[in-house]
Amino acid sequence: MNRRSLGRIASAAAVLTMGGVGYAAMARSRNPYYQGAVSDHFDGIRFHRPGVATEKGMLELARWQMGRGRASWPPRFPSSFADKPPERVQGLRVVLVGHATLLIQVAGLNILTDPIWSERASPLRFAGPRRVNPPGIAFADLPPIDAVLVTHNHYDHLDVATIGRLWERDQPTIVTPLGNDAIIRAHEDEAAVDTLDWGGSVTLGEGVEAHLLPCNHWSARGINDRRMALWGAFVLTTPAGTLYLAGDTGYGDGDIFRAVPERFGPPRLACLPIGAYEPRWFMEAQHMNPSDAVKAFADLGAEQAIGIHWGTFQLTNEPVDQPEIDLAAALAEAGIAPERFPAFRPGQVWEPAGTAAG
Repeated sequence: MNRRSLGRIASAAAVLTMGGVGYAAMARSRNPYYQGAVSDHFDGIRFHRPGVATEKGMLELARWQMGRGRASWPPRFPSSFADKPPERVQGLRVVLVGHATLLIQVAGLNILTDPIWSERASPLRFAGPRRVNPPGIAFADLPPIDAVLVTHNHYDHLDVATIGRLWERDQPTIVTPLGNDAIIRAHEDEAAVDTLDWGGSVTLGEGVEAHLLPCNHWSARGINDRRMALWGAFVLTTPAGTLYLAGDTGYGDGDIFRAVPERFGPPRLACLPIGAYEPRWFMEAQHMNPSDAVKAFADLGAEQAIGIHWGTFQLTNEPVDQPEIDLAAALAEAGIAPERFPAFRPGQVWEPAGTAAG
């Protein structure tokens, strides 16, 4: 097999990893993850967002994979930041570990989002997207983890190897959308998993609540389970303010973002994905580009944003540093000061004034 063919196989693995294509799935009469009641976004087998389509077909996948325009990433894209967090923070401290993994320390709680410390975001050890930088916090330097939020089941967000390590070490509460508990418990059968439907909430303690909201994305772990587990964005309401955690999402018409301040007030911090967006004709429905993220920031009315989900795993065509360049241009065009929405690198810390460790 030649190098070009191997590259295309790796690209296809990346598409599967981040859920970019609606594969021609085998007909199924039963959902292996979730058997709940039919609703306005669940037909008894598959979930969907009413009126929103995010998937592409096999011909469109072939058009992308056979086309040109995929940038070559360097084997390493190291961050200049690294963090060794305090054991507890009574105020608010947020660190980007890498990709969509954040350590949120608030009101004495330690919360991780979409944790992945694995070398590859893939079901395979020998193929699929590989890290180009190490996690911004070494696993051994993590403080005790009280809760884990998992937005959806793509391999770059739900890494069962990391979930297993966290469970064995700290036994945190795991919160995730409907159906993803079956995936987690298949690998860690004693894990404590709370599942939420869109609009649902769970108390994490110390005045902190996690709320699950709709987003424009989808789910899959293989070729015949697409949309059989729910996906979503999280809002954290805390004594230190409201945080919005977008997960993976397309911008759509912006309604999912405008709904947040209507229910919770403007967030103090929005963590918004800015990567994995080219080619636009293929990715637009499911992944924001930096221009979309700036529009989402404005819709949310957030005080501050940080750009995540870029520069760690190559999932799409754009160069490794293009999201940071495009974000700066989009902010300038919108007249927004760049310090209000930086593109974060692994190990970089955001703290509002007055945050105290202890």
